[in-house]
Amino acid sequence: MTATQEIEIIETDTKSSFAKISSCGLIGVNGYAVEIETDIAGGLPNFILVGLPDTAINESRERVRSAIRSSGLEFPSKKIVVNLAPADTKKAGPTYDLPIAIGILTCYEPEVINKTNLESLYVVGELGLSGKVRPINGVLSFVILAKKKGAKGIIIPKDNSLEASLIEEINIYPVSDLAEAINVINNLKNISPFKNTTLSDTKNINKLSIDFSDVKGQALAKRALEISAGGQHHVLMIGPPGSGKSMLAQRLTTILPPLAYEEKIETTQVYSAAGKLNKENSLVSLRPFRSPHHNISPAGLIGGGSIPQPGEISLAHNGILFLDEFTEFPKQVLDSLRQAIEAKEVTISRSRKSCTFPCDFTLIAACNPCPCGYFGDNIKKCKCNLNNIKKYQGKISGPIIDRIDLQIEVKRLNENEIMSTKSSENSESVKERVLKVRKIQLNRYKKLNIPSNSHLSSKEIKYFCKTDKNGELILREAIKTFSLTARSFDRVLKVARTIADLGNSDIIRDEHILEALQFRLNTFTNI
Repeated sequence: MTATQEIEIIETDTKSSFAKISSCGLIGVNGYAVEIETDIAGGLPNFILVGLPDTAINESRERVRSAIRSSGLEFPSKKIVVNLAPADTKKAGPTYDLPIAIGILTCYEPEVINKTNLESLYVVGELGLSGKVRPINGVLSFVILAKKKGAKGIIIPKDNSLEASLIEEINIYPVSDLAEAINVINNLKNISPFKNTTLSDTKNINKLSIDFSDVKGQALAKRALEISAGGQHHVLMIGPPGSGKSMLAQRLTTILPPLAYEEKIETTQVYSAAGKLNKENSLVSLRPFRSPHHNISPAGLIGGGSIPQPGEISLAHNGILFLDEFTEFPKQVLDSLRQAIEAKEVTISRSRKSCTFPCDFTLIAACNPCPCGYFGDNIKKCKCNLNNIKKYQGKISGPIIDRIDLQIEVKRLNENEIMSTKSSENSESVKERVLKVRKIQLNRYKKLNIPSNSHLSSKEIKYFCKTDKNGELILREAIKTFSLTARSFDRVLKVARTIADLGNSDIIRDEHILEALQFRLNTFTNI
């Protein structure tokens, strides 16, 4: 947890001084209010930190002491008490170093700090022993909170300046050391705030080295991924090794719409809180593509830790979560996905608090049909017995499969398809159709703030997913014949809505429903 601060000085008497700092900490990806109170009084020299500080904060006493002395200033040989309120919330991280140092200097040497300029000015940063200000996690969230609190400016580590500059209408003052921070405070009117002129909304977009045209054949799988991109639908691909499942999943990123400004902020907040940003990559401008190994723990996938950190599903927010070798993931890990898929967010609970991370991702899962990988293959014979196949396929629970909209078999290419020199449709042309479909959905749901068809609730499905008479008859028959649950019925309608949008049809017709059912009923090859 980290802090930003606004310093208010209250002088009591000649023997004691007191500073009250309005600040914030980090829970999940959001900032929360913290007050840092600093008191310096006569007595035996001591430096006390209270308010449930963790080890990193307790160690800040030595960092602050050395940083002040290294900056050519005197550290007070008095009793210093720093309180981090509220006292019942655990504080973590080294981000309080800089505000604590400035608070001590303001109390002990008021002539060093311009008190007036500290009003409505927030400060955040970790200190090195030399006085250098080091980068921290969560700066973007701190700037957002400081702006909401009405701050005029915020002092941050220089290496965090690019991510902080994403937020407008608040002055950003990057500093490299404690001395520079003091200089900024004292000469606030003469120092121009940081303005970033290098970021571009289209930076790195459409500059990927992969393309849909790289994939030979697989027309059905490509169609499924186009539908997925058009409505943010989850996909399960089942097929033998070498059929192109991973290759297809990676190329889905090339046909997705670019991140909107709000999505960039949301996604960058997650990466900032997780410490995944650096000077070169301070803005998440492309949709994330996360592909964790199947040995990942539940905490690694969902998020967790004594100080909750975002997991892979949150790092895939507004992007793609690709789970290759889907059946090799532990059942506990896969089942933990169920609530996240529905809620689009995950809550990590601890004894003293809980925090929520966003996780609005598109799941792309891929697996083999059996342990050897060749069950149902026309070229290579399967070596598995039926019991092993059933056990292998049973690793994916019914509730998880029920939540995956598009389920397809990816067959191996035959010799003619492999040797073919015929060019395939490229990503750019597919993306044009996807963008048109997304625009249709944004216009349709603009009053409801719904981004795509996959986000429709059951109530909204009844209103927006109307079918013709033939479509109703097909759906009734499908419910009886294939024992569709209420959830799977809703997902069929949402996929059919996207297919209708791709066909520029206001009404969901029977051909749209039949295609949606086609992608729903090929879960595993029947044994």
